[in-house]
Amino acid sequence: MYFSRIIYLLLFIPLIAYVVWYVLRGRKISPSMKVSTTLPFNKELKTYKNYLVHAPFALRVFTMSMLIFVLMRPVATNHWSEESVEGIDIMLAMDVSTSMSAVDIQPNRIDVAKDVASKFVSGRKNDNIGLTLFAGESFTQCPLTIDYRSVLSLIDKSGIEYAANGTLKDGTAIGLGIANAVSRLKDSKAESKVIILLTDGSNNSGEITPEDAANIAKEYGIRIYTIGFRTDEEIVQTPYGLLNDSEFDEKTLNTIASVTGGEYFRSSSKESLMNIYKEIDQMERTKLEIKNFGSQEEKFMIFALLAIVSLLLEILLRNTILKTIP
Repeated sequence: MYFSRIIYLLLFIPLIAYVVWYVLRGRKISPSMKVSTTLPFNKELKTYKNYLVHAPFALRVFTMSMLIFVLMRPVATNHWSEESVEGIDIMLAMDVSTSMSAVDIQPNRIDVAKDVASKFVSGRKNDNIGLTLFAGESFTQCPLTIDYRSVLSLIDKSGIEYAANGTLKDGTAIGLGIANAVSRLKDSKAESKVIILLTDGSNNSGEITPEDAANIAKEYGIRIYTIGFRTDEEIVQTPYGLLNDSEFDEKTLNTIASVTGGEYFRSSSKESLMNIYKEIDQMERTKLEIKNFGSQEEKFMIFALLAIVSLLLEILLRNTILKTIP
């Protein structure tokens, strides 16, 4: 546990000064009266009230201390916990080349692909999921995680802008997309490791061929499900003008899936793409060891309750057994 507002620790300075003042004041003030003889007082008579006389002050100091702790905002320390769950490790490999802006699938290919992928992620429970983006190059947008909120946010931020603004070289490097996803899955301890690759074109960029990348995936026991996402139109409209989109290599996508024990799907609409993801969603599950990161928890309430109890005890003592007569 730690205190998020440690500055309030300085309030203990005046509280300590208050205690010192009380002690010094008690030494200077002592009751006295004139008597002819002290013999009747030779035998000291004490009751339990003598021992409780300073209790109200002690309770007041304790109350103030607890209130200071409340102001300091105690927070429980975060912790990691491990548990075994049923699930698989999944890397989504998504084509973000400029051809994915084609509007033959409304509103456009990339927005539909992102929307369906987001619904797929939202429907999973215990799987580690990551995201790889590729055009003429490839990079990891999100590593494997069970933080689905982060995955969904990063899917939403993905788009053809990476290729359009030069962050990624435009083109379709399917081999690099697979290789990047494999690099994230190869060290996974899960028995079931899957890549879901979605593209609308044929491999025309990258230093590694899709076949070679598929063979590497096979060596690591990774299955690849490939999705060809486009209509049969050869001339399509994009924000950048008309595009000759006649190149589409279904044979290679089929080979990639077959080599790794996966399956190839063809989709030309949002509805069919959703059905494909539902089918993949039914894949077998295996046990995974996952780590959960506990969220922060405020702990001020216990100090507030102690302060209330202490204050009530002080009031009770002052108005009952230690009540003074003016």
